[in-house]
Amino acid sequence: MRIFAAIALAFVVSPAMSGDLPSFTPQSLVLKNIPAATGPAVALFNGKNLDQWDAWLGYADPGQTYLAKHDAPLGVGGKGTIFTVVNEDGEPAIRVNGPTWGSLVHRGDYANYHLRLEYKWGKARYAPRQAMLPNNGLLYHTHGKPGAVWGTWARSVEFEIMSGSVGMVVPVGDKLSVTTTAAHDASIIDPKLRYMVGGVDAKAIGNTATWNVENNHNADAPDGEWNVLDLYVVGNHAIHVVNGVPVMEVRNICEPDTKGVCQPLTHGHIQLQSEGAETFFRHITVEPIKQLPVIEVVK
Repeated sequence: MRIFAAIALAFVVSPAMSGDLPSFTPQSLVLKNIPAATGPAVALFNGKNLDQWDAWLGYADPGQTYLAKHDAPLGVGGKGTIFTVVNEDGEPAIRVNGPTWGSLVHRGDYANYHLRLEYKWGKARYAPRQAMLPNNGLLYHTHGKPGAVWGTWARSVEFEIMSGSVGMVVPVGDKLSVTTTAAHDASIIDPKLRYMVGGVDAKAIGNTATWNVENNHNADAPDGEWNVLDLYVVGNHAIHVVNGVPVMEVRNICEPDTKGVCQPLTHGHIQLQSEGAETFFRHITVEPIKQLPVIEVVK
């Protein structure tokens, strides 16, 4: 998911805005102390059908997604049309064809896990992102009503899947927030926050000007090749890994309760997006863990 600056609904003071962030310095990161599974792996995709997934579609015209005025979302639907099971490169895969934006949500509710999946881009691109970088997302700690966010997605935390930004973190939902360590990178779009080990604590908050923190660096494969994503989650702390390279660590995932107190988000469903680009997913598994791996800087 790529939220445009034009739709930011509120502004918050951040280190990037106050000038307190250091400048980003390129890093070479490795993952250490990878935890052993504490139980058997569970396949979220059985290779045959989408019976364990629920689908929801946003607007007939995806160009309405971030507008204040729009038609009603299409709602429940999309299995067999937007989301299908196909054979790709000799194996079963979930095909997300992309012209209508929406979400495919697995019915399982998971906490403390290592999720692994493979994805690759297809060739098709659709308006309003036809000329833009291909875009999709792996959303975790998904909860609440389908379509609660922009009529299209459920509240969650996004492991961004977009060429050049795979692993970026985006809180999906008003006031939902995450904290990480970041630096200022003038080469990227606002809020110009990029994850950096040893950076300054920075918070991203859903539907505000500080809506994301970019990945540490790009580790995705060229278009048309399969990528492996690993997501490690323990409680409200997560690590995003792309093709074996750690690119993001987030902590203090939370959302405010009715009294405004930010309550930890520690579990939820897995959600895949449809957002204008043909995408294939396969080998989606979850296994339980009790601790997170460690990200280290190669000196």
